[in-house]
Amino acid sequence: MPELPDVTLYVEHLARRLVGQPLQRVRVLGLNLLRTVEPAPDAAYGRVVREVRRLGKRIVIAFEGDLFFVIHLMIAGRLHWKESGATPARKVGLAAFDFPHGTLTLTEVATKKRAGLWVVQGGEAVRGLDPGGIEPLEISLKAFRQSLPRGNHTLKRALTDPHIFSGIGNAYSDEILHRAKLSPLTLAGRLSDDEVKRLWKAVRAVLVEWTDRLRAQFGEDFPEKVTAFRSEMAVHGRYRKPCPVCGAPIQRIVYAANETNYCARCQTGGRLLADRSLSRLLKADWPRTLEELEG
Repeated sequence: MPELPDVTLYVEHLARRLVGQPLQRVRVLGLNLLRTVEPAPDAAYGRVVREVRRLGKRIVIAFEGDLFFVIHLMIAGRLHWKESGATPARKVGLAAFDFPHGTLTLTEVATKKRAGLWVVQGGEAVRGLDPGGIEPLEISLKAFRQSLPRGNHTLKRALTDPHIFSGIGNAYSDEILHRAKLSPLTLAGRLSDDEVKRLWKAVRAVLVEWTDRLRAQFGEDFPEKVTAFRSEMAVHGRYRKPCPVCGAPIQRIVYAANETNYCARCQTGGRLLADRSLSRLLKADWPRTLEELEG
């Protein structure tokens, strides 16, 4: 799923191409894409784009007259900038937005289509789509500490909860926790002051660094091949590959359709976190430490 750095890049490139341009036509191809009934998408025809901004993991395109398109790419949704009048690829194409100088297409390479488009009138309606998480790059250490939940929220769950933090998902939460040298299963309410400060610094450092990396990578070209798996990442998507800090093999916890990647040596003191399915299968044979695993 595109997260804060990826969505930020989309927003910056869209703003360069769309602000000041009138929408000419919308072609909605995905049966489940449109999540609102009124106003209809054609209400924006002829209206000039005034702003493009990020709302968590959503992209907000603001037209004159206080009309808004809000796009959530979910896991597999992607945006593409094409020549005027271009038609999205068959089977994966969900929508096309035609402007005088080009066409923005929305695709989703997934069996189950989850991406959504909301057409709403007024700023209050846009705010109603905001899960309410705080912007991680805009808060002080004190506000960050106060935002961490109590109870049984693990750090992984807290970082990826859009009601707590805005724009962080599975990939960058792995990178943040590795940078902070904290276990993904540590309870958020049990962090020491030093650990909270490390986590706050790691959040800011990872998100800023990756946003800058992506800007440098794409330059003036519209971002294509947006992915949560990048070879330069420290742990995410790097199961069994060496940790760039200590060289230990990256570990993972698999749950549902997601997985958490971490370095046992850097983050858990060498202890392997229990993978629910494998630990249940292997029981007493499940290794508890890196040494047992390597042995």
